[in-house]
Amino acid sequence: MRETKTARIERMHKEYDILCRMIPQPQCALHFTSPLQLLIATVLSAQTTDKRVNTVTPELFATYPTAHDLAEASPAQIEDIIHPLGFYRSKTQHLIGLATALDERFDGQVPQSMDELTSLPGVGRKTANVVLGNAFGIPGFPVDTHVMRVTGRLRWRSDWRSTHPDPVKIEREITVCFPPEEWTDLSHRLILFGRSTCHARTPDCANCPLSATCPSAASARNNVRSALSLD
Repeated sequence: MRETKTARIERMHKEYDILCRMIPQPQCALHFTSPLQLLIATVLSAQTTDKRVNTVTPELFATYPTAHDLAEASPAQIEDIIHPLGFYRSKTQHLIGLATALDERFDGQVPQSMDELTSLPGVGRKTANVVLGNAFGIPGFPVDTHVMRVTGRLRWRSDWRSTHPDPVKIEREITVCFPPEEWTDLSHRLILFGRSTCHARTPDCANCPLSATCPSAASARNNVRSALSLD
C-alpha cells in the first residue's frame, strides 16, 4: 500500500523525534569564531572532511585574520598552509577571489542574506545555508551528500529513486515539513546520523533506531526473507 503524503509527514516527525533524542545537541563540526572563519572553512571543506579542515584553519586564521589580509596574501603561502586538504591550488584561488569580493563589495564583512552570499565567487546554496544557520542564527538547511542519502533512504522526499537528486528541490521539499527554527539542527542531525549509522556503502540497519519505520530497512528485510525462502 502506497504511503500517503500525510502519513509520510507524520512518520518524518516521529523519526525526527528519535533523532533528537539520539543527537540532543547537534553542532557544526567546523571550528570557527566568526562568520568569516566559518565561510572560509566551509569553502575549504569541499571534497575533504571537516576534521581535516580543522587541522589547517587555526594557522590560516591566525595568519590572515581579515578578508583584506587574505585578499592580499601570497598564493604560495596559502597553498603551503592548506596543502593537506588536497586541491590546494584551486582552493587557494577560490579563497583569494572570495576574500577580494568581500573586501571590495562588503567592506570585509560577511553578508547575511542568501542572495548576497551566493553572489560571492565559489559560494553556493549549501555554503550559504551553513553560514546563515550557524554564524547568524538565520534559518538555513544545508543539503550535503549525507542529507541526500538519508532523506532518500528514509523516503522523506518524492525523488528518492533518483540517482542524481537536485539539492535545491530537496531543500524545498524537506523544509516545508518543519518549522524554520528547526532547519539548521535538522540538517546537522541528518549529517551526524549519516556519518554514524546510515553509511553510504554499509548502513548499520541492525543498530539503527529508525529501522522499525525506515522503508529502505523494510525492503532489505523483505529481500532477506525472499532469499531465505528460495533456499
